[in-house]
Amino acid sequence: MSSRTDESSPPLASWAKGGKGAVLTLSGDWSRDGPETKVEGDVPSDWPERYETKNLGNFDSTLPAFLLATLRSFEAKEDVQPDLAGLPDNLRGLMELALAVPERSEAKSQQSNTSDLKELGKITLSIWEGLNKMSAFVGESMLSLGRYFTGKARFRRSDFWMIVQQCGIEALPIVSLISFLIGLILAFVGNVQLTNFGANIFVADLVGIAMVREMGVVMTGIIMSGRTGAAFAAHLGSMKANEEIDALRTFGLNAFDFLVLPRLLALMIMLPVLTVYANIIGILGGMLVGVAVGIPPVLYWTQTVGAITLTTAFLGVFKSFFFAAAIAISGCMQGMEAGNSSAAVGQATTRAVVISITAIIMMDSAFAAIFTLLDI
Repeated sequence: MSSRTDESSPPLASWAKGGKGAVLTLSGDWSRDGPETKVEGDVPSDWPERYETKNLGNFDSTLPAFLLATLRSFEAKEDVQPDLAGLPDNLRGLMELALAVPERSEAKSQQSNTSDLKELGKITLSIWEGLNKMSAFVGESMLSLGRYFTGKARFRRSDFWMIVQQCGIEALPIVSLISFLIGLILAFVGNVQLTNFGANIFVADLVGIAMVREMGVVMTGIIMSGRTGAAFAAHLGSMKANEEIDALRTFGLNAFDFLVLPRLLALMIMLPVLTVYANIIGILGGMLVGVAVGIPPVLYWTQTVGAITLTTAFLGVFKSFFFAAAIAISGCMQGMEAGNSSAAVGQATTRAVVISITAIIMMDSAFAAIFTLLDI
């Protein structure tokens, strides 16, 4: 290709009518650092008959790219190549090579002509497929638990206790901080409203019942979704990408029992414990606000104990078992079904967190409706 000179003229592509078709006249210097290409005349609907290039100056890849895009914009004829007569030899050879390679269909920005109804059908089928996969995974989890209680499931005890440590002791700092702040917030907001009626002593009732019934278990579940559920998905997704899960199956081990079951058991054991711990820390946070507004600690504690019945205290712990199962199943399922790339592992982790948090909120709403109907 020719080299650029210091003085260049702007690139120009001019269309004109010829004998049997159109003539494309190319002139000026074509450079990606130069002026914008100017197109004159009416662009025809067919390939040009010939080219005029006597006033064509220096050019780089800008000119072949322009010609290739122009030629491919016309409707292709079967087994017929466009006439490149009139182009310089070096440019004509390059264009022949470029046109010999068919354009990839995904390279075109085609406007989707699918109807809204078709898109709705695709979304519905995708949701139905996801629900089927989730149901199958939940069923496999129940079968795995059955094999465990009958002594037929195999996994390493050391892995189980390591997961218990990760789900339990290592989660205490963040659970403590969030639960304490939630107790503070509930007590502060409750005191602002109840003081108007001279009933700020009932701040203890508000914080105690809210923590043990709803906030303690829900906030702990959300924390564990972002912390432990994401870790499950990332760990199993990395194993899937490195073909470690396939290696376990090759050795004759049940990958579900070996990988999913210990995580499910560990989280179902530790989340109720963390829920009780979060309830206590949240009540202590509310007590701190109570002391600040003039409620003696002994009176605050007595009022809390009197407001919380055994049934109320058990509700949050009861829900925690279901939340733990949802977190573990969501994280493990997304990890086991992740793709074989680092990007797929990240996407699986994101989906695990979103699904588990959504499941927690939906189950908590269902439990609230059920408990209300049962007058609990």
